[in-house]
Formats: sequence, C-alpha cells, structure tokens
Amino acid sequence: MASKQTLNYKVHALSGETASEASITLNVQDTNPKYLLHRAVVAQNNGARQGTSSCKTRSEVRGGGKKPWKQKGTGNARSGSSNSPLWKGGGVAFGPQPRSYSKKINTKEWRLALNTAIKSRFDKTIVIEDFTSAIQNPKTKTIVETLNKVVNIADNSSKTVMILSEVSDNVNLSLRNLNNVTILRSNTLNVRDILLANKIIITDKALKNIQEVYSDN
Repeated sequence: MASKQTLNYKVHALSGETASEASITLNVQDTNPKYLLHRAVVAQNNGARQGTSSCKTRSEVRGGGKKPWKQKGTGNARSGSSNSPLWKGGGVAFGPQPRSYSKKINTKEWRLALNTAIKSRFDKTIVIEDFTSAIQNPKTKTIVETLNKVVNIADNSSKTVMILSEVSDNVNLSLRNLNNVTILRSNTLNVRDILLANKIIITDKALKNIQEVYSDN
C-alpha cells in the first residue's frame, strides 16, 4: 500500500539559525518498503554495468580453415581445425559475449521507491537556504566556511549527498576535492545515493523542485 505523506523541514539560514519552514508531500510505500527499494537499487546498479566483455568463438578466430593433418596414420589425435577450443590460439567455448544487464522497473515504481527513500532519510536531512550565489570563486575552503555554521561537509567519516536545483561551475569545482560529498540535481535523483548517505543537504530551491518533479499532486 502507498499513501501520501507530508514531510516538514526547518530551513536553516547560512548563519545557522532557523529561517523558515518548508514541506513536501510525497507518495510513499507503507507496506514492505525494503522490497521496493531493493528492486530500485538492483535496477540502478545493473543499469550501470557495461556488459561489454567479449571473446571470440571458434567461428570468429582468424584462420583454421585447413585440416591440420590427415585423419589417419599420423599417430596424432584427429583434428579438423586449429580454431578448436582445445588448441592454443583457438576459440573460446562458452565465453562471455556482450549483453545487457539492465532490469526493467516501471516509472511509477521507480518514483515510489525514490519518494520512499527520501522519506526514510528524513532524520538525516538538513534543508538550507540556497547558497550558490555566495560562491563567487571555485575554492573548497570558501564553501566549507560558508556552510560550516549549519553542517560540516568536510567530515570524511560520513557520506554526504548535496541536492541542488542548479549546479554552477564554481560550486562543482569547490566540492570536487571533498571525496565524501556527492552532488545530485533535484530533477535527476537516484535511490542508491540517497540510501547510502549519512547526511543529506537540500537547498530550499531544490526542495521545491523535488515537490514539482516527484509529487503526484
């Protein structure tokens, strides 16, 4: 069963104080959410696999058209082609071939799983005022100091996901040196990164965008 639930957040100013409140209403899974989340994560992981492993079979290996020796009288085991998998330099029997590992998941299922993941990380989520305009230069120290009164993003012991409505070059370059921080656009979220995050930072603009994109209202 799925139901609509409203999530109420406090919006923090860059000074660390609570500036306002914001809420989003999402359709989330109530019963057995782990099964749905597992399906979404498996589909995402499988979709990221290349599936390009390949090797040549005996019909694809170059050469081997001539019978190496006559059938009888040589004392050797009979052989019809040097392309046989038994021969060095021959083809590979039952080797890997290019394939797709993707698993199908319906759009409604994916959206429901994503909404459920967002709801499950409610207590790990911090909403802040949009700060992108305050980052004038691509400098890691600047963005760490800007957000330090609200959240410590330089803590390498925890995985942090930062959800922004727009990612400017200055913000992207400033966060690139922080290996524990993953940047996501609010209109292209994914289940896996949200579930793995120890902290989720969302700007107020991104929160509104999430409501517009993923809500069924």
